[in-house]
Amino acid sequence: MAESKPANPNGAYYGGAQGIPTPPQNPPQAYYSHGRGHRSCGCCCIIGTLLKLIVSIVVILGIAALIIWLVLRPSAVKFYVEDVSLTQFNLANTSTLHYDLKLNVSIRNPNRKIGIDYDKLEVAAYYADERFGWVQLPGFYQGHKNTSILQTAFKGQSLMVPGDSIANIFNEQKASGSYYVDVKIKPKMRFKIGQLKTTKYSPNVWCYLEVPLNSVNSSSPATGGFTRTKCDVDYF
Repeated sequence: MAESKPANPNGAYYGGAQGIPTPPQNPPQAYYSHGRGHRSCGCCCIIGTLLKLIVSIVVILGIAALIIWLVLRPSAVKFYVEDVSLTQFNLANTSTLHYDLKLNVSIRNPNRKIGIDYDKLEVAAYYADERFGWVQLPGFYQGHKNTSILQTAFKGQSLMVPGDSIANIFNEQKASGSYYVDVKIKPKMRFKIGQLKTTKYSPNVWCYLEVPLNSVNSSSPATGGFTRTKCDVDYF
């Protein structure tokens, strides 16, 4: 007689060893650890991204500056004192300087594609590191590859720092026939490229002059004249 098999209510039969029913096996469950699938970007990641961005910006700006330089080929503006007239230069009572100084300054713009707008120019004269004269010249526009001449005059008297030192310097230079006068030019200038203008620049232009009394333009101070002098330009 055949042995009857126990029926499963769900209609499934599980047969194990020696006919012992085998319980159903549950499928393996997947376990997930929150936060391990994607690692969050910390401070190091943010700093690295910022550094890459900064380097990229610097490289782009550098390339742009190189292209602009290759296109424009900018050259520095040059200042020269062409001639000087000194008809009065006396130190009274070791502290009061009487002076009458005139000079012509040339400004050369050697650029082919860059114009210059001068808003104004301040010109000061110094003797023994003491300023004795100051004037302000009106602004103007200077075109491409152009030379402009500025006429400047200082006349009057100025109170200098009293003392024997400046008197000794004056007497030594008076005996030699030439005085060392420094002229400082401070222009307010902007470079113009087409319709675009740069920000305003105020370079310091220093002209170190050896000026004979009653001088006129000549080839050398030894002949009683003045030698054309190049000025130093400091943009920074």
